[in-house]
Amino acid sequence: MSAEAPAIEHAQPRELPQPLTLLFAGLTALGLLAFVVGVFTDPEAAWRAYHVNFLYFAGLSQGGLVIASIFVIVGARWPGPLRRIAEGMAAWVPVTFVLACLQFLGRRYIYTNWIDGPPAAKAAYLTIPRLYAMDLTFLGALTILTVVFLRSSLRPTLHGAGQRASAAQGMFESWTAGWRGDEAERAATADRLRVIAPIICLLYAFGYSFLAFDQVMSLSPTWFSNLFGAYFAWGGFLTAVAATALIAVLLRNSPGFEGQITKSRMHDIGKMLFAFSIFWMYLFYSQYLVIWYGNLPEETFFLQARLGSQFMQDTRYFVAERLHEPYVMLTLSAWACCWIIPFFVLLGQRPKKTPAILGPVAAIVCLGFWLERNTLVWPSLVPDDGSAWIGAIQLGVAAGFAGAFGLVYLYYSRVFPSLAVPSRS
Repeated sequence: MSAEAPAIEHAQPRELPQPLTLLFAGLTALGLLAFVVGVFTDPEAAWRAYHVNFLYFAGLSQGGLVIASIFVIVGARWPGPLRRIAEGMAAWVPVTFVLACLQFLGRRYIYTNWIDGPPAAKAAYLTIPRLYAMDLTFLGALTILTVVFLRSSLRPTLHGAGQRASAAQGMFESWTAGWRGDEAERAATADRLRVIAPIICLLYAFGYSFLAFDQVMSLSPTWFSNLFGAYFAWGGFLTAVAATALIAVLLRNSPGFEGQITKSRMHDIGKMLFAFSIFWMYLFYSQYLVIWYGNLPEETFFLQARLGSQFMQDTRYFVAERLHEPYVMLTLSAWACCWIIPFFVLLGQRPKKTPAILGPVAAIVCLGFWLERNTLVWPSLVPDDGSAWIGAIQLGVAAGFAGAFGLVYLYYSRVFPSLAVPSRS
């Protein structure tokens, strides 16, 4: 069935669901208000919350396109509409580039620990011009490739959609100019995507590794880990896998998706979530083991700020006092959401095929990586206050990002759309 899906796939622009649209619009307005108020009353909290959510949604959106690219590279026939769901998250990628540019205004509150004087060994590297030039180059290149990928992927489904659309009629007609017939367009699209997809995956791995070094590791400028870039990039990718599984569960009974989100497909995306969470834990433990074994102060302080002063050294201390140290509860909560829960709950086949289990686990993983992004940022900037990451401003900014991301996804999947469903819908 999945192998035949592209042959019958046609874009069917639909109206935005009003209740959900209003909810996301309300969250966006709340976030803007919280950020503006924060900039005038507590700019450090506002810009640092901005930074955390920028990193989270950047990895989530770009990771969605990486999932679609992997499906193209391996010639996967099983995903069906799951590929379109993953592609839809990539509509946020251009917004990521804009947000990265705006972040320049809050640079003094984000790069506090080195902006006025980086360590001598990193003085040539940790400069604002170099950081923004490199990071914006990577994000700009990924934005261009994302737009090219989405346009190429959607073109075979958009022929004639301009006559059924009101919001994007001009774009549909422009993107389908010079139509050569269904078969020729699908063949040309497949050839084009097979070239673009590997480039996107490589640039994501390389670019987001440097983004991790610049946007996270530099916040503790004397700390370094060569594996941290891969760990950070994989976290964004795994978040996108979890979001794809969650959206698939939520859409399984929606018009046009009846019978498309099968138990087999849920089982497959559940296996990806299960296996990739194990690999994420492997990357974390690989870093931790070397740092713990070496026991060098310039390496251990980063983990101690998040896991406590005696983590995995004195088990008696673990239960008695460590949970009261700053950020330990936050870190362990993120750890449980990102690995412990998906690993033990999704061990068998049945949980992966059961929407009532797979959906909540996927939601927990998405929440876990938001907590994890907070653990990467806040302890480096406010090491002694374990509650600095949460507050009215911080939660308001997070709600605003979530609402804006939801609006972009809804608009793209309903009006543009990325969720190209069979014509019977």
